[in-house]
Amino acid sequence: MPEGPELHLASHFVNEACRGLVFGGCVEKSSISRNPEVPFESSAYCISASARGKELRLSLSPLPGAQPPQEPLALVFRFGMSGSFQLVPGDALPPHAHLRFYTAPPGPRLALCFVDIRRFGHWDIGGKWQPGRGPCVLLEYEQFRENVLRNLADKAFDRPICEALLDQRFFNGIGNYLRAEILFRLRIPPFEKARTVLEALQRRRLSPELTLSQKIKAKLQNPDLLELCHSVPKEVVQLGGKGYGPESGEEDFAAFRAWLRCYGVPGMSSLRDRHGRTIWFQGDPGPLAPKGRKSRKKKSKATRLSPEDRVENLPPPNKAPSRTRRAWRDLPEKTATQQPQGTIVHQDPEVPTVPEKGETGGREPRPASSSHCSPWKIKADAPSLELEGTSAS
Repeated sequence: MPEGPELHLASHFVNEACRGLVFGGCVEKSSISRNPEVPFESSAYCISASARGKELRLSLSPLPGAQPPQEPLALVFRFGMSGSFQLVPGDALPPHAHLRFYTAPPGPRLALCFVDIRRFGHWDIGGKWQPGRGPCVLLEYEQFRENVLRNLADKAFDRPICEALLDQRFFNGIGNYLRAEILFRLRIPPFEKARTVLEALQRRRLSPELTLSQKIKAKLQNPDLLELCHSVPKEVVQLGGKGYGPESGEEDFAAFRAWLRCYGVPGMSSLRDRHGRTIWFQGDPGPLAPKGRKSRKKKSKATRLSPEDRVENLPPPNKAPSRTRRAWRDLPEKTATQQPQGTIVHQDPEVPTVPEKGETGGREPRPASSSHCSPWKIKADAPSLELEGTSAS
């Protein structure tokens, strides 16, 4: 399912695709979606987006003189297993478009759609980030690092590090593929106790005799786990494209797969953690590895994920040409009459996990875990985000 980098890329897509467009009318929800109706109607409004961890905020801002008088409204989305945004012609809605925002006349009618094949995605009205989520690993690095090191007494850190990395109270934005890549780079066994790994960071001190540039160089050459929780997602953002699945386009998918060093890579081993999610690794799994479960090594040289992970993390591949991509090629240029007069400028509902026999409360509330999938299908330039540095507090 989409992780932090994909949510940030999705917000960039929405801002680029909707720039200069004026939307109008009611927000339309599909009849089968169990998410709430969106009580918003305006003759002219614009749409913008921002992301934090594994959530995306969509802001609907009425333009001056729009009727009926309407206050701005914000929605916070969690993408679940297969959520994405697409901009399509209004008469060619993609399947599973569960929320639709239509452009106002004049000009061809377009629709910004929240598309969710598996319907695990969710939106909340009001624009507040989900309570309990920690600082964003991408955009709030210093706060993120402090939050983890300050709370090492929490029982979450009694667990294996691979499971702790999915706890969104502390690692907001980290999911299944990111945890595998981060642990692999540091050669940390995935089932090592989280507190053992992280307490060592409290004792890490660079020599006071080093100059600032030497300290920065040392950190870049030897990053610790929390620094990689910031820099590895940043690498994915810099890849641009749409990210994760074959349906995102062969070029984008190939670039992402070439970037991966561990997750689903031939020669790597895998185990299921106690929540049933697959962790990929190399070497010894660690002292807290599930008893009675044998690790499996990926033997295939194919670039696709194993059938097991494809079921867990990806929607069915779409072999037909993308309807959205065809529609995008036929979209008209934005006209001057569509330009706006001005713009006012939680944990995902993850797939339920079943505790092992004898466990009753092993799961945290919703902000607890993640994996990954493709965010959208329309080409947009990669964002150049200004992210905080990776120096420790």
